[in-house]
Formats: sequence, C-alpha cells, structure tokens
Amino acid sequence: MKLNIHIIILYICQAHNQVDQVYDIYKKLEERNVLLSFKGMITSELLTTILQIMESKMEHIDENPKVKKKVFNILVECLQNLYHHIDQDNTIHIASEEKSALLMIAKLGDSYQITTGNYMRSSDVPVLKEKLDLVNGMDKEELKSYYKHVLAEGNMSAKGTAGLGMIDIARKSGEKLEYFFKDINEKTSFFSLTVKIAE
Repeated sequence: MKLNIHIIILYICQAHNQVDQVYDIYKKLEERNVLLSFKGMITSELLTTILQIMESKMEHIDENPKVKKKVFNILVECLQNLYHHIDQDNTIHIASEEKSALLMIAKLGDSYQITTGNYMRSSDVPVLKEKLDLVNGMDKEELKSYYKHVLAEGNMSAKGTAGLGMIDIARKSGEKLEYFFKDINEKTSFFSLTVKIAE
C-alpha cells in the first residue's frame, strides 16, 4: 500500500471547500522540500507503509545506495522510538489525540532531516531531557562505548529497548539531536525531535 499524502490532503479539503488552503499547504511543503509528512495515529502497519513511501521517493531522486541505507536505518529507529513511546503513553488523553503523532521527512540540499513529534507525560520530561543532553555531549567514540555499555549492563525498559534508541540515532546520524518540549497542561507535554543526516 502506497499513499500520496498530498493527494489525500487535497481530497479532504475539497470536501470542505478549502482548495486555496490546501494549495498553500502544498506549496509550503514543496518549498521546504518535504518528501513525506504525516499526522495521525501510529500503527505497525503505518510504519511499513511509510518505509515503502520513502523507498519510492528515494528511488525517484536516484539517491546514493549508501546514503539511502543510512537514512532508512535512522528512519526505522525514529519510527520505532515513536511507536513504542506512544504505545507506552496510551493513558494520555487530549481529545482524541492520545496516540496521534507527527512525522516529517525533508531533503535539504545534500542532507536529510527527520522530525517527529508526540505527546508525553510531563513527569517524564526531565528524565528524557537528561538522556538527550548526555547523548549530545558525547563524541563518536564515546557514543560507541556508551552504546555497548548500556546494551551489556543497562536496565531494560518495559519495551525491552534499554533506552538504546536515542543513542543509536545519534551514532548513525553523526549529528547532535535537536529537541524541544512544549507544556500543554500540568500533566502533558509535546516532544519534538529533529535528526539531521548528512550525506
């Protein structure tokens, strides 16, 4: 199953007589070189579909196989991280968006940028921020050593990941992880993560 996000948005907006608005959205996506954008429920089936879409997109632009593999590996890590995090936080309720998330992939010159966003418990923000800052403070060799240490001795999380996701994303991208937390209310925050992948 392969989806065309732009066409789906167009059909939805035509039903509401909002063609001008969807065209503005389309142009902004084009101007920012967005290859794929999605907002909604994250399921295991959707993860497969997203990877199929990206495979088609990268074949169309005739991307270098080495770069393609790097982008795919990091995208898989980002999607798994997003999926597991949302599944873990399914007690959060904000209208009907308790499992809603954002994913956007853009090609900026010779590099790619993957951005994810999801709701999370505000009480979990300090711990996640500490982990991200720790990872961002390490160089390539330190990340490699830390990854092996956590893999061998780390306390496994409820999802069995031992917190390896962020470490692996940082290792594979070779870039610092950009993140932001926005308070929604006393119990809920919105977390966004941006990963840059240089060719």
